[in-house]
Parts: sequence; structure tokens; C-alpha cells
Amino acid sequence: MKKNLIVLVICMPLVLSITGCVFSIGHGDDGDGYSFNSDHQDREYINRKKIATLHLAMSYNDVQNLLGVADFNESYEKNDNTIQVLYYRTQRLHKDGLTTKDECTPLIFKKGELISWGEQAYHQL
Repeated sequence: MKKNLIVLVICMPLVLSITGCVFSIGHGDDGDGYSFNSDHQDREYINRKKIATLHLAMSYNDVQNLLGVADFNESYEKNDNTIQVLYYRTQRLHKDGLTTKDECTPLIFKKGELISWGEQAYHQL
């Protein structure tokens, strides 16, 4: 009984002293990493910043390496050509915490090369 009481007396202040601790895992030096408390605005800004550096005829793989995993991905055949569309979140429209296609910028590839991006370009296909 005395051992249990001694252990309790020693451990209780230790337990109480760490209950208010907050561990923050921040961004890397390049600003492209994500932390557990990173919000959608950071991700959207980073995606918009990277999309602004794109140029026509970039390869599908180069774009994926730059932007990472897309929020949505489509592929279909049109006029004997493979069309691939990657969607990256760039704006918040709904407060539900979910990402939908209307909150993303589509990047359109034909034969593995970037041919256009943006909502208007997607609807002209």
C-alpha cells in the first residue's frame, strides 16, 4: 500500500505537468510541407502558387512531381486520344470540410502533355 502511495505521489505531478503541452509539427523550410494543424488555406495557396509556374507541354509526370497527388483524377478517350485530367484544390466554396471538384483547378493532358488548365478550358474539351 505504501509503495502504491509513493508511486502515486511521484507520478501525479509529472502527469499533471504534461497535460497542457502542445506539440507542433511545422512546415519545412520550403513551405511546402504540411503539419497536422495546417488548414485548407495553406494547401490552396501552395497549389495556386505551383499552378502559376506551369507551362504548356509539361509532361504528366513532371506536373505530378511538382504538385503531388491530385485530389481527383480522370482519364478518358476522345477522338482516339487519351485525355487525362488532374484536379488540385485551389479555393474553398463549401464549409463542409470536404474537397469537391468545383473547389479544384483542372489540369488537362493530351498524350501525356499539359495542354491547358482551368475550368473554362475543361468545359471547352
